[in-house]
Amino acid sequence: MDPGESIMQRVLELAAQGTASTQPNPRVACVIVNNGEIVGEGVHQRAGEPHAERLALEQAGERARGGTAYVNLEPCCHQGRTPPCTDGLIDAGISKVIAAMRDPNPLVEGGGFEMLAAAGIEVEHGLMEEQARWLNRGFVSRMTRERPWVTLKTGATLDGRTAAYDGTSKWITSAEARIRVQELRAASSAVITGIGTVQADDPSLDVRIDGALRQPLRVVLDSHLQLTDNARVIGQDGHCHVFTLSQDEQRIDALSAAGVEVVALSDLSSGRISLPEMLAELAKWQCNEVLIEAGSTLSGAFIESGLVDELALFYAGSILGDKAQSMFQFEQPVPFDQRAEFVINNAEMIGPDVFVQALNQHSWQSLNQN
Repeated sequence: MDPGESIMQRVLELAAQGTASTQPNPRVACVIVNNGEIVGEGVHQRAGEPHAERLALEQAGERARGGTAYVNLEPCCHQGRTPPCTDGLIDAGISKVIAAMRDPNPLVEGGGFEMLAAAGIEVEHGLMEEQARWLNRGFVSRMTRERPWVTLKTGATLDGRTAAYDGTSKWITSAEARIRVQELRAASSAVITGIGTVQADDPSLDVRIDGALRQPLRVVLDSHLQLTDNARVIGQDGHCHVFTLSQDEQRIDALSAAGVEVVALSDLSSGRISLPEMLAELAKWQCNEVLIEAGSTLSGAFIESGLVDELALFYAGSILGDKAQSMFQFEQPVPFDQRAEFVINNAEMIGPDVFVQALNQHSWQSLNQN
C-alpha cells in the first residue's frame, strides 16, 4: 500500500466512527499531511456540528499551510448549518486536496472541487473510491436513487426457519447475535416492520446500547391501522411512524394522541402499501439507511419487489423442520431462472451463530454508476 492509500485508509477508518451518529449527513473524516507528517485529523460526528475538514484544520493550525488534505468525500461548498469547508481549506492555505469521491449531493456535485481549483488548490479524486462509496452507500442511494439503502435482517435456524409451527420464536439466535442487531439498528436511519410482527412479538425496535447517540425512526406498515396505542414500538420519544391505507379518522386521532405520526397513503387501488412510495417518503425525511425487521410476508414482499440492497442473516445451530415458518414468503412461486440473486460478501461466527452478509449486485452497480 502506497503512502497515499495508507492515509486514505486512515481517513475511512476515522469516518466510520460516525456510523451511528452522523445521519442524515454522510460519514466524513479529514487528515491533513505536511512534509510527510500528519498534522491534523477531524471526524464529523453529528448534523449541525463542525465538519471534518474544519476540525482537522483547527488541530493543524499553521501547520496546515502548504499541506495536503485527504478526505473521503468532496468538501462542501454551500452554506448549511455550518459554513462551507472549501472556504476553510482555502483560507488555511492548503495546497492540495485528495478526495476519494465526488459528493452526489446536487448542492455540491463537483462544485467543491471547482471552487478549490479556482483558488489555485490542486485537486485529485478517485483514490479508494469504491470503499468510500460503500461507507456512505445510504447517503449515495438517497441522493442518486431518491430512496434509502435497504438492509433486510432476519434470524433463522440452519434450515431457514424463523419460528416454530405454533409461532414460537424467542430466542432463535444468541445474545451475541442480538448485540450485532443492536449495532445494525444504531447504524440505520429507520427500522421497518409490519403490523403482524408487532402483534405477534410486541417489539420495541429501539437501540439499547449504552451511550447510544441517537434512536432510529420506528416505522410500522399497517394497512388497516390495527396498531394499538399501548404497543411497545410507539415508545415515548415521538419516533414511531405508521404507514396505512386506512382513512379511519378516529383511529388516526387516537394514535396521534399517543405520539404516533400516521401517514395515510392516498393510492388505495392495490389494497397494499406501496413499498417504493414508502421508501421515497423516508428519503424525503432524510433517511439514508433503513433496516427491515419483519416477518416472512413483508420480508418476502421486499425481496419480490427488488428493493432489498443487502441481506443480514443470522443462522443458529438448530433445526425446526418443514412445518415451521420460513424466512421469506412470496406471493407467487418463483421459477429457478427468476430467483433473487445476492452475492455473499461476508460470513463470520458471532458467538455460536453464523452471520452472513449478502449484497444485491444490481444495487451496488447502480450506486457506482452515478
